[in-house]
Amino acid sequence: MWQFELDTLLGWLALPEYGLSTVFAVALLSATLLPLGSEPAVFGLVQLNPALFWPAVLVATLGNTLGGMLSWWMGSAAQRAVQRKRSLNDGAVKHVRALRWLQRFGPKACLLSFLPVVGDPLCAVAGWLRLPPAQCAAYMALGKLLRYVVMTWLLLQASQAGQSWLGG
Repeated sequence: MWQFELDTLLGWLALPEYGLSTVFAVALLSATLLPLGSEPAVFGLVQLNPALFWPAVLVATLGNTLGGMLSWWMGSAAQRAVQRKRSLNDGAVKHVRALRWLQRFGPKACLLSFLPVVGDPLCAVAGWLRLPPAQCAAYMALGKLLRYVVMTWLLLQASQAGQSWLGG
Protein backbone atom coordinates (compact mmCIF):
# COMPACT_ATOMS: atom_id res chain seq x y z
CA MET A 1 0.00 0.00 0.00
CA TRP A 2 2.82 2.43 0.90
CA GLN A 3 4.37 1.93 -2.56
CA PHE A 4 1.05 2.75 -4.25
CA GLU A 5 0.68 5.96 -2.25
CA LEU A 6 4.24 6.99 -3.03
CA ASP A 7 3.74 6.24 -6.73
CA THR A 8 0.51 8.24 -6.72
CA LEU A 9 2.19 11.19 -4.99
CA LEU A 10 5.11 11.12 -7.41
CA GLY A 11 2.65 10.92 -10.30
CA TRP A 12 0.85 14.03 -9.04
CA LEU A 13 4.14 15.90 -8.76
CA ALA A 14 5.43 14.73 -12.14
CA LEU A 15 6.95 17.29 -14.47
CA PRO A 16 5.79 19.19 -16.50
CA GLU A 17 2.11 19.04 -15.50
CA TYR A 18 2.75 20.39 -12.02
CA GLY A 19 6.19 21.82 -12.69
CA LEU A 20 6.32 24.88 -10.47
CA SER A 21 4.46 23.21 -7.61
CA THR A 22 6.84 20.25 -7.85
CA VAL A 23 9.84 22.57 -7.78
CA PHE A 24 8.40 24.34 -4.74
CA ALA A 25 7.72 21.09 -2.84
CA VAL A 26 11.09 19.55 -3.65
CA ALA A 27 12.93 22.79 -2.80
CA LEU A 28 11.08 23.11 0.51
CA LEU A 29 11.79 19.52 1.54
CA SER A 30 15.41 19.62 0.40
CA ALA A 31 16.10 22.60 2.66
CA THR A 32 15.24 20.54 5.71
CA LEU A 33 17.51 17.83 7.04
CA LEU A 34 16.08 15.38 4.48
CA PRO A 35 18.72 14.20 2.00
CA LEU A 36 17.21 15.65 -1.17
CA GLY A 37 18.51 17.93 -3.86
CA SER A 38 16.25 20.39 -5.63
CA GLU A 39 18.54 21.39 -8.49
CA PRO A 40 17.48 18.45 -10.71
CA ALA A 41 13.82 19.48 -10.41
CA VAL A 42 14.63 23.10 -11.32
CA PHE A 43 16.89 22.07 -14.19
CA GLY A 44 14.37 19.50 -15.46
CA LEU A 45 11.58 22.05 -15.60
CA VAL A 46 13.74 24.70 -17.25
CA GLN A 47 15.04 22.13 -19.73
CA LEU A 48 11.45 21.28 -20.69
CA ASN A 49 10.37 24.91 -20.80
CA PRO A 50 13.20 27.49 -20.96
CA ALA A 51 10.70 30.33 -20.56
CA LEU A 52 10.23 29.17 -16.96
CA PHE A 53 13.86 29.92 -15.98
CA TRP A 54 13.06 32.86 -13.70
CA PRO A 55 9.74 31.54 -12.35
CA ALA A 56 11.41 28.20 -11.53
CA VAL A 57 14.40 29.88 -9.89
CA LEU A 58 12.17 32.20 -7.85
CA VAL A 59 9.75 29.44 -6.80
CA ALA A 60 12.69 27.20 -5.83
CA THR A 61 14.25 30.06 -3.87
CA LEU A 62 10.99 30.66 -2.02
CA GLY A 63 10.48 26.98 -1.23
CA ASN A 64 14.09 26.48 -0.19
CA THR A 65 14.04 29.60 2.00
CA LEU A 66 10.81 28.48 3.70
CA GLY A 67 12.40 25.08 4.26
CA GLY A 68 15.42 26.82 5.77
CA MET A 69 13.15 28.80 8.04
CA LEU A 70 11.43 25.55 9.05
CA SER A 71 14.86 24.30 10.12
CA TRP A 72 15.42 27.63 11.91
CA TRP A 73 12.14 27.15 13.78
CA MET A 74 13.04 23.56 14.72
CA GLY A 75 16.38 24.76 16.09
CA SER A 76 14.67 27.47 18.06
CA ALA A 77 12.12 25.01 19.46
CA ALA A 78 14.90 22.58 20.39
CA GLN A 79 16.78 25.35 22.18
CA ARG A 80 13.68 26.28 24.20
CA ALA A 81 13.14 22.61 25.14
CA VAL A 82 16.76 22.29 26.28
CA GLN A 83 16.47 25.56 28.24
CA ARG A 84 13.41 24.21 30.09
CA LYS A 85 15.22 20.96 30.84
CA ARG A 86 18.40 22.81 31.83
CA SER A 87 16.48 25.01 34.24
CA LEU A 88 15.19 21.81 35.86
CA ASN A 89 18.58 20.06 35.89
CA ASP A 90 20.77 23.17 36.03
CA GLY A 91 23.23 21.41 33.68
CA ALA A 92 25.99 23.13 31.70
CA VAL A 93 26.23 23.01 27.91
CA LYS A 94 29.55 23.25 26.06
CA HIS A 95 29.73 25.86 23.34
CA VAL A 96 31.37 24.47 20.25
CA ARG A 97 33.47 26.49 17.86
CA ALA A 98 30.70 26.46 15.23
CA LEU A 99 28.26 28.09 17.64
CA ARG A 100 30.74 30.83 18.46
CA TRP A 101 31.45 31.36 14.76
CA LEU A 102 27.75 31.65 13.99
CA GLN A 103 27.20 34.02 16.89
CA ARG A 104 30.07 36.20 15.67
CA PHE A 105 28.74 36.46 12.09
CA GLY A 106 25.08 36.47 13.09
CA PRO A 107 22.38 36.28 10.42
CA LYS A 108 24.94 36.95 7.65
CA ALA A 109 26.17 33.38 8.16
CA CYS A 110 22.82 32.20 6.76
CA LEU A 111 24.06 33.36 3.36
CA LEU A 112 25.93 30.01 3.36
CA SER A 113 22.73 28.01 3.86
CA PHE A 114 22.92 26.92 0.22
CA LEU A 115 26.02 24.80 0.89
CA PRO A 116 25.63 21.04 0.76
CA VAL A 117 25.91 19.13 4.05
CA VAL A 118 26.40 22.16 6.32
CA GLY A 119 23.73 24.53 4.97
CA ASP A 120 20.64 22.85 6.44
CA PRO A 121 22.09 22.36 9.94
CA LEU A 122 23.34 25.96 9.79
CA CYS A 123 19.71 27.13 9.59
CA ALA A 124 18.77 24.99 12.58
CA VAL A 125 21.70 26.34 14.61
CA ALA A 126 20.71 29.90 13.67
CA GLY A 127 17.30 29.12 15.16
CA TRP A 128 18.94 27.54 18.21
CA LEU A 129 20.82 30.80 18.76
CA ARG A 130 17.61 32.71 18.11
CA LEU A 131 19.23 34.91 15.51
CA PRO A 132 16.69 37.40 14.07
CA PRO A 133 14.41 35.33 11.80
CA ALA A 134 13.69 38.06 9.23
CA GLN A 135 17.39 38.77 8.72
CA CYS A 136 18.20 35.05 8.58
CA ALA A 137 15.46 34.54 5.96
CA ALA A 138 16.77 37.42 3.86
CA TYR A 139 20.33 36.06 3.86
CA MET A 140 19.07 32.51 3.21
CA ALA A 141 17.01 33.74 0.27
CA LEU A 142 19.93 35.64 -1.24
CA GLY A 143 22.31 32.69 -0.99
CA LYS A 144 19.75 30.25 -2.33
CA LEU A 145 18.74 32.56 -5.20
CA LEU A 146 22.36 32.94 -6.29
CA ARG A 147 22.85 29.18 -6.10
CA TYR A 148 19.78 28.42 -8.23
CA VAL A 149 20.68 31.03 -10.84
CA VAL A 150 24.27 29.83 -11.15
CA MET A 151 23.53 26.08 -10.98
CA THR A 152 20.62 26.18 -13.43
CA TRP A 153 22.50 28.40 -15.88
CA LEU A 154 25.58 26.14 -15.72
CA LEU A 155 23.49 23.00 -16.21
CA LEU A 156 21.74 24.57 -19.20
CA GLN A 157 25.09 25.56 -20.71
CA ALA A 158 26.48 22.06 -20.18
CA SER A 159 23.35 20.50 -21.67
CA GLN A 160 23.51 22.73 -24.73
CA ALA A 161 27.23 22.04 -25.14
CA GLY A 162 26.57 18.32 -24.87
CA GLN A 163 23.83 18.49 -27.51
CA SER A 164 26.12 20.45 -29.83
CA TRP A 165 28.92 17.96 -29.32
CA LEU A 166 26.56 15.05 -30.08
CA GLY A 167 25.31 16.85 -33.16
CA GLY A 168 21.80 17.37 -31.77
